[in-house]
Parts: sequence; structure tokens; C-alpha cells
Amino acid sequence: MLSLVLAGLFFAGIHLGVAGTRLRDRAVGLLGNRGYRAAFALASLIGLIWLVAAYRHAPYLATWGMLQWWKPAAIVLMIPAFLLAVIGLATPNPTSVAQEVRLAQGPRGIVRVTRHPFLLGVGLWALVHLIGNGDWASLVFFLTLAVVALAGTASIDAKRARLAPRAWPAFAAQTSVLPFAAIAAGRTRFDAREVGAWRWTIALLAYALMLGGHSHLIGVSPFPG
Repeated sequence: MLSLVLAGLFFAGIHLGVAGTRLRDRAVGLLGNRGYRAAFALASLIGLIWLVAAYRHAPYLATWGMLQWWKPAAIVLMIPAFLLAVIGLATPNPTSVAQEVRLAQGPRGIVRVTRHPFLLGVGLWALVHLIGNGDWASLVFFLTLAVVALAGTASIDAKRARLAPRAWPAFAAQTSVLPFAAIAAGRTRFDAREVGAWRWTIALLAYALMLGGHSHLIGVSPFPG
């Protein structure tokens, strides 16, 4: 369990304590953009592998126990989680790595819903599993991922505002972190056709495959019983 806690602190630390801060700017000054990105990607990969390995080897210590009644809700909530994460990953986005030049183009597709679709999808996925898996290891593992994903939205916004002070305000004014908030406020409009049929298809297919294969891949049935 100690290894899992340390892995969680390391993974959260490099993402929230470095990625969006002025420490990142100093690292870029020393290593250059490419050097920093390579170093950060390697550290993130090491941290993620450590986190997953520690979680898999952590002892099972129950908290509230696995909630069977939560499974139907989890099945439903995982649909928007997959849509946000998969479509967000496949959509050009000014908040993504090395895509700052897209700020002037304005939001399109899923970015009109939220400017951080991938992170919110991962955050929702983590929270759903945090609630459903009632043990200490799952609490540490999924809480780490949820905090990194959800707090990462503010970190990225701060970094973009600092590094693109002219282009960022207009983009931020047309978008929101909270899904559909900018649309509800009339600052942008959503057109499902902008997302592209292939992105909808891949996201829903990924959801269906994970739902059907969860028992075999993860070893836990997503269905109550």
C-alpha cells in the first residue's frame, strides 16, 4: 500500500506541481520545448506504470465494499465518460499538447461542450470507479486519477493564459470547463455534425467493447448480480 501511495503522490506531483506551473517554464528554458516534452512524457509513463503496478499488487482492504446497486448507474455514467474521453482524444484542441496554435481558430465539435473533454471523461471514469470499488487501494488509485484529471483543467488553463495572453481570453470566453455551460450561456453553439460520425462511432464502439469485455479484461463484472 505504501508503494501505491508514493506512486499516487509522484504521478499527481509531476502533473499538478510541474506541468502547469512556472517550474515548467524554467524546465523548458533549460531543456527546450522538445526536451521538456520528452522528459515529461517519460516521467508520466513511469509514474503511470508504477501507479498501475502498485494498484494491482496492493492488498484488498475493504472500506464500504463493492456496491452492487451502483453498477447500473455506473453503466449509464460510463457512456458520457467514453464519449468525452474518446472523442476528446480524437479532436484537435488548443488545450492539448503542442496545439496552442489552434487558439485563434476557436472551438469546434466536442470542444464546444467543454474545452477539456478528455480530462473530464477520465475524471468521470475515475469517480465512477472510486464509488463502485469500496477498498483502500481503489480509493487511492482512482482518487489520484480523478484529482489529476479534474485539477489538470485549471492547471492547463493557467498555463495557456500565461503563455498566450492575447489569444487565450477569446477562446476561453467561447468555451467552458463545465460541460454545456458555454452553450447554455449562449457563448457558443453545439452542432453534433462537427464531431464527425467516425468519432461518435469509435467512442460508442469502445464503450460497447469495454462493457462486454470488462469481466475478461479486468476480472470484475460490470453487471449487478
